[in-house]
Amino acid sequence: MESRQLIDRRHLDFVLDEVLGVDDLCRYARFAEHSRETFGAALSLAQQIALDKFLPHNRKSDLNEPHMVDGKVVLIAEIGEAVAAFCEAGFSAVLADAGRGGMQLPFVVAAAADGMFCSANAATIAYPTLARAAANLLEVYASEEQKRLYMQPILEGRYFGTMCLSEPQAGSSLADLKTTASPRDDGSYAISGAKMWISAGDHELGENIVHLVLARIEGAPAGVRGISLFIVPRWRVNADGSRGARNDVTLAGLNHKMGQRGSVNTFLKFGESGDCAGYLVGTAHQGLAQMFHMMNEERIGVGLSAIQQAAIGYQYSLDYARERRQGRHPDQKDPSTPALALIEHADVRRMLLQQKCYVEGGQMLAYDAALLVDRQHDPDDSVRRDSAALLELLTPIVKAWLSDYALRANDLAIQIFGGYGYTRDYPVEQCYRDNRINPIHEGTNGIQALDLLGRKALMHDGAALKILAARIAASCAEAAAIAELAPLSRQLGQALVLVRDTTQAVAARLGQGEVRLALANAGHYLHLLGHVVVAWGWLRMAVTAQRALAAGNADSAFYQGKVQACRHFFAAELPQVELAAKLVASAEASAYDMRDSWF
Repeated sequence: MESRQLIDRRHLDFVLDEVLGVDDLCRYARFAEHSRETFGAALSLAQQIALDKFLPHNRKSDLNEPHMVDGKVVLIAEIGEAVAAFCEAGFSAVLADAGRGGMQLPFVVAAAADGMFCSANAATIAYPTLARAAANLLEVYASEEQKRLYMQPILEGRYFGTMCLSEPQAGSSLADLKTTASPRDDGSYAISGAKMWISAGDHELGENIVHLVLARIEGAPAGVRGISLFIVPRWRVNADGSRGARNDVTLAGLNHKMGQRGSVNTFLKFGESGDCAGYLVGTAHQGLAQMFHMMNEERIGVGLSAIQQAAIGYQYSLDYARERRQGRHPDQKDPSTPALALIEHADVRRMLLQQKCYVEGGQMLAYDAALLVDRQHDPDDSVRRDSAALLELLTPIVKAWLSDYALRANDLAIQIFGGYGYTRDYPVEQCYRDNRINPIHEGTNGIQALDLLGRKALMHDGAALKILAARIAASCAEAAAIAELAPLSRQLGQALVLVRDTTQAVAARLGQGEVRLALANAGHYLHLLGHVVVAWGWLRMAVTAQRALAAGNADSAFYQGKVQACRHFFAAELPQVELAAKLVASAEASAYDMRDSWF
């Protein structure tokens, strides 16, 4: 498989360098030692490791999923080799301070590198990136002693990490979790409970696994306000950093999944023998807020992983459509004429263009959101504040819109392959299976929609939405000055008004106490705002491309493709926001009105 198929570096460089201008981050003190060249070198290294170590066993790990032998998880050897290469290259500490041995790269560059690993092998990359997310949480909330004992070994690639939220009886309803923490004389806590759906929850890839566990201290308030966060290592760690005795954490079973089978998913029990030691992170009863630091990072990662699975499916189907010869045009009746390449058929070309719109528009959104993480290092207070607010608004869209439309892209890829796409002869069926988890984990897309409409869009009198609207309006003004894009500018401006009016209608209904009815169509609101945000990204890409064409850039086919894809998204996708807005604003919730007994 060619690297172009795995990662479209031309498109990635276009988004990062030409549209987003990520090298502007080098003016920040944190990234002053870097340059566009060092960013590019890190991406090239990631691409090479993804090709050499992650891609070759993608199918093998799917066919040979983890299993238990004598209570231990057994993985194919190639997973360990790939993870070791990832860590040895420094990607386990890609975001960490240089003083801790890290690369100290921007989050957006790390996200772009992760995207390459996601495309190559979505299952294997879960092990080191989950660990890195745990380290990032500990960097913010842990004590210096906890950082020394648990975070630093993760950065060095020796320890791995998980987040343990869900429980068998509660699922995503964290207010109902039952895991308890009882104070012990030595300052630790005795942890007791069970956690389900724990990715990378047990394996032999490193010296230890640092479980970050949500639990309720005895006597704590009910609901989410009483949740605390604990470090629960698989192996206890001595004061000198050496590994101690085995902690009372038991692997109770494995969950056998539809996709991403190479990433072990576990059912864990804590304290079955009454001796599970946990260590409080930060302040008691602040666990959910602390865990959201990791969850929000993971939600961006989920959206990025989803769109990268769509991207590789798109590349597979594009190559197949160019190579496979079948059929003729409807007005060609002579069977003796040569068969056409699939890409010559109008419906196949439509499906390819639709994939391109979802994939490249989704990537633009993911990297733009990742850049907002880095903008919080800006010396200007207002830039930091606005970036944080906008990131909070966009995170559920990144997670949910990308994972929904990435699946649609994978479905289109299978359709282009026809019957072959439904078989294991070609990899697009695995792309779909691997991707199907993304609308579910790290908070289902329904929860993301409720969070977006019920909280993010309305908080602080809609401050974040106002910031977004101002930025979209500024991009529309830029596009209005380019004759070829002026109609698209007007169309996006009208869609923005629709978002404003719809949000105000929901706010009024909430003000009247009609909470359930107001939020019943939250999923439609997420797709409304998601389509507008992705259209905004496409308009920005089209502005950059149109300027390059006007300047006589030799790479004209590349830029013309961007402009045409933008036009297609505005013609075929953006008009769908009108129905979504109508359903949300009018609260025509036929599904909500349906009764249990009527089904």
